[in-house]
Amino acid sequence: MSEVPGSDDRHCLDGLDLPLGKRVRLNRLLYGRGLKNGTLLILPIDQGLEHGPIDFFVNPPSQSPDFQWRLALEGNYNAVACHYGLARKYMGKYAGDVPLLLKINGKTNIPSDGDAFSPLTGSVEDAVSLGADAVGYTLYVGSPKQDEDFRQLQMIRENCDKYNMPLVVWSYPRGSAIAEKGGNDSLYAVDYAARVALELGADIVKLNIPKDANYPGGKPTEYSSIDYTYAGAAERVVRSAGKCLVLFSGGSKLGDDDLMNKVKISMKAGATGLIFGRNMWQRPFEEALSITERVQNIMRGFGV
Repeated sequence: MSEVPGSDDRHCLDGLDLPLGKRVRLNRLLYGRGLKNGTLLILPIDQGLEHGPIDFFVNPPSQSPDFQWRLALEGNYNAVACHYGLARKYMGKYAGDVPLLLKINGKTNIPSDGDAFSPLTGSVEDAVSLGADAVGYTLYVGSPKQDEDFRQLQMIRENCDKYNMPLVVWSYPRGSAIAEKGGNDSLYAVDYAARVALELGADIVKLNIPKDANYPGGKPTEYSSIDYTYAGAAERVVRSAGKCLVLFSGGSKLGDDDLMNKVKISMKAGATGLIFGRNMWQRPFEEALSITERVQNIMRGFGV
C-alpha cells in the first residue's frame, strides 16, 4: 500500500460550514493578522505548565511571558496560545494587537502519561471575557481516562457552539494501549487522533507529524503494511482531519534546516499553519525574529 498522493487543495474559510460568530473570529485570525493570507502561525506559551520552568533555562529572558508577547507582536504572529493566568497578567499592553487563543485545560508532566488527562483550567466564558478569538483544548486519545476526557470536551464544545467560539483541539495519542500499537507518534496513533478530533467537533486540530514506528506483533496490521515517508504521513493525517483546519506542532527544538524542512512538508501536506513555540522563543530575541521571518517566507506561498 503506497502513501497518500499530494494535497493540492487546502480548506479556506468560505468552504467551511460555520456559524457567523465563528466565521468572524476565524476571519480575524486568518486574514486580520499575520500574513493575512489564510495561513496561521501561532506562538504557544503553555510549556511552563506542561513542562515546568526547565524549558526556559536555555534562554532565561523567555521565562517572562512578556518575551513571547513581544515576539508575537513584532514577529507578526496570528495569535498567542496560553492559559488564563498569563493572559490576565501579561496581555494588557498587547490587547487588540495580538489575538488570544486561550488554553482551557492542561496538566503538569509530573504524573505518568499512562493515565493522561488534562483537567479544566479555564472556561469558554473566560475566553469571551478576555476577548479571545479561539479556545484550545488538549484531548488525549487512547488514554484510560478517555471517557472522562470525551465528556469534558463535549461540555466545552457545547459552550463553544453557544458562544460561537472556534474550538482548537490539541489531539494527542497517549496511554499504554497506544504504546502497544506503535507509540504516540506512530502513523496509526496520529491518524486516529486526527479523525477523533473531527468526529468530536473540533474546528481546528493540532497534530504532530507521524514518525517511523515499529508495530509490535504486526498490530494494527493495516498500518504495519503501509510504506510511507514523513511527507506522506503528514498528507495522510491532514486528510483524516477532514473539514478541520490543521496546525502541525513544532515539538522540541530542531536545527534550523530541519525546522524549515518541517514547515515546507507541513504546508505542502495541506495544513493551514503551524503552532511553533520552543523552536521560536528558545533563542535570543533577534534570532527569534529572524527564524520567524524565515518560516513566514515559506508560508507566503500557501495562502488561500
